[in-house]
Amino acid sequence: MSFSGPARSVAIDLTEFRLHWRVVFLAMLGLGVAANASMLYAFGPLVIPLQNAFGWSRGDLQAAVSFLFGGAVIAAQLVGWLNLRFGMRRVTVVSLVALSGVFALMTLMGRSIWWLYLMFTLLPIAGMGTIHITWSHLVNLWYERNRGLALALMLSGTGLSAVFIPSAVTWVIGRWNWQAAFVLLALLPVVLVLPLALRWMETPARRRAALAAQTGPVPEVLGMPLKEALCSGKFWSLNLALAVFVGAMVSMVSNTVPLLRDKGLSATDASQVFAGFGFSLIAGRVIVGYLIDRFWAPGVAAIALIMPALGCLLLATSSVDQTGYLLLATVLVGIGTGAEFDIAAYLVSRYFGMRAYGRLFGVHVSLITISSALAPWLFGRLYTSTGSYSAMLTICGAIFLIAPLLLLPLGRYPEFRAENTLKGFA
Repeated sequence: MSFSGPARSVAIDLTEFRLHWRVVFLAMLGLGVAANASMLYAFGPLVIPLQNAFGWSRGDLQAAVSFLFGGAVIAAQLVGWLNLRFGMRRVTVVSLVALSGVFALMTLMGRSIWWLYLMFTLLPIAGMGTIHITWSHLVNLWYERNRGLALALMLSGTGLSAVFIPSAVTWVIGRWNWQAAFVLLALLPVVLVLPLALRWMETPARRRAALAAQTGPVPEVLGMPLKEALCSGKFWSLNLALAVFVGAMVSMVSNTVPLLRDKGLSATDASQVFAGFGFSLIAGRVIVGYLIDRFWAPGVAAIALIMPALGCLLLATSSVDQTGYLLLATVLVGIGTGAEFDIAAYLVSRYFGMRAYGRLFGVHVSLITISSALAPWLFGRLYTSTGSYSAMLTICGAIFLIAPLLLLPLGRYPEFRAENTLKGFA
């Protein structure tokens, strides 16, 4: 595995974290309250209460998640432009308040299921300044030597949502009613994140003069112009590789427990085996974030993202009494899942710079969101027609083998010249 430049020490230089730890902490919390995380993890505990309250079927309720993804696609296209036009801080502050407002409005929903669909569509649009694009952009601007690790820590915000939100939503519903769940979700952005955003959210351009006197100059915002990047074959190769990978990964995540049940595991045993996924997701995220700071990122990606292919093989060939292999399979899938978003945010910043990062990463997020919405539906139809998960495992395994290899031709990181600097990006 080659380096893009001079070899870096394996030790972690904590200087950036001492100076800018607030940026990572804010981004981690901000990502945790974003609609795509908070609503997604609150959805499971809300299904039965909403079904009982309105008489909606579970099938109709599940369709709401597709509207959530649809709204996220729209938000991803808008937020990069708005951040450039009005500044990230302003857009994020307005988004936190707007997201809270939509959650509060959900307590007043009517009996038509289309009210739910409308609200789910509006949530990510209202909260567009809280999605991955803004927070990864902010972290990328402040971190250079430890960019991969900082992004990994930021992305652990979704893990915090997965741990705390389902139990908190279940508790408030049990104590009060389903409306209380939306009140709780409405409070999180304005109570937990808004005060910190008002106090800590800055871009380097706003603090350049002050920091230069203390720690040396903060790097200029360099990078490829938007039109040039959109015409780059490397940009679309990266998008193709990671979009098909994410589609396959989401399908594996949503179908692994039913697959284990089909093999003969009890619901409890299947859940325990799948618990390995969560732990390996966090581990994969942090380890890969550490490694891409020190080694050539496409090489790290090729190794990490191929691991789920072995997981597919083990899931296809292991029997009910081989729980060790089944656990290993879910761990391998989890490593790939944890690594993907670290790698995507890092590669876009390294190969195309920060000049048009928000809009370029918005294109990428839109593509993987569409893939995430379509792939489970397509594999669901495949399962209906075949009656087993064998075809899905074969297709996903092939994708996990081929897609990471498409990243290898990206080559060395480019060096952007000062004349490409974007002025006044505060």
